[in-house]
Amino acid sequence: MSETQSGIESAFRRSLRQFRDRYFLYSRNAASKVTGGQDEDAAPEVLQSLPADIQFHLMTFLSPRDLCRLGGTCRYWRSVVRDPLLWRFFFVRDMPLWSSIDHTSMPRVDALDVPLSEDNGLDFMAQYLRSSPACRRPARPLRPAHGAVASFLQSLSLSAEPRLLMFGPGLEQLEVSLMNVLMCSPHVLPVAGIPRRQINGIGSGVSFMFRDQHKFNILVLYSKNSRERERARVEPQNVRNRLFVQQGDGQTDRPTYSIAPFVQEVCRAVDGFIYAANAETGSGGGLEVERAQFRAMLDPLWGQSTRPVLVLSCVSREGPGSTGTRTPCVLLAHKLDLEQLQNPWMVQDVVCESLAGFMDGIGWLLGTCGLRL
Repeated sequence: MSETQSGIESAFRRSLRQFRDRYFLYSRNAASKVTGGQDEDAAPEVLQSLPADIQFHLMTFLSPRDLCRLGGTCRYWRSVVRDPLLWRFFFVRDMPLWSSIDHTSMPRVDALDVPLSEDNGLDFMAQYLRSSPACRRPARPLRPAHGAVASFLQSLSLSAEPRLLMFGPGLEQLEVSLMNVLMCSPHVLPVAGIPRRQINGIGSGVSFMFRDQHKFNILVLYSKNSRERERARVEPQNVRNRLFVQQGDGQTDRPTYSIAPFVQEVCRAVDGFIYAANAETGSGGGLEVERAQFRAMLDPLWGQSTRPVLVLSCVSREGPGSTGTRTPCVLLAHKLDLEQLQNPWMVQDVVCESLAGFMDGIGWLLGTCGLRL
């Protein structure tokens, strides 16, 4: 990624130098035709007269909104700010730092694979402004023209206590247990009780209180028992996954799975899904298997595809110099192939030890389920 960023930066610097030379040559010639000679008033302004390298360095300190304002000051800066290479540079530089992405703001990651020498026609400025958390508005599901009626009917069918199904390797593989921290953090999300009900023999989960107003239930499904999970953290274990059943002989590059019969009724009964992904780099594991199991749980056979999916991009802890240890949320969404989902979805960075980012994701999920927060 750093080599790509450096290459884009060099390409933009060259583009800016060439544009400056053409722009000032054209301006001088135009002024000369009007006045019959050189016009002192046609001299460039202070910022425009700075070397291209300094101009670029100054622009790297500006926020996206400030860059857009700079582009509205004159023709020179409008042309500079609209250069696709500039926004491609910002895209590559800032994307690993974005803490969330959703189905309405997911950028085209594959466009970054196109060589700089080729024009892929993609408006990187529009992509950046739509995708960056600093630019986009809080995510809300897109509704058709009859959305008000659909929302009202959904509120009638939604249980007083939304039920959310949580699963995924981020619950089992990390050093810090997300659920253990969650159960012991009443200052973040108070526990509201344990309902006395079962779904097809599976426990009722735990109820929490969001912002002291909205009660919801999380039902957690593990692929292994607690003893097997502890052993797997120490050394790799080939333990049967009790949530999924592999289809076929398992010899293909693209495995297919279905969910176990005891899980099917649970999937039909919930209002939304929480997938805890292991975002720590170097965590290993088969991407194709993870993707296939993820899609099996969300199969439309087990309920409406309008139910929202929150993907928690989990790491155990975060500290100084730990930026490189997390898979960026945009790349995680791309790896899980979330663009192909019919469900509304969001990926949110979460630190298990502090629960940083968790409340932002839960707020989106409950709002998309139909609660008025």
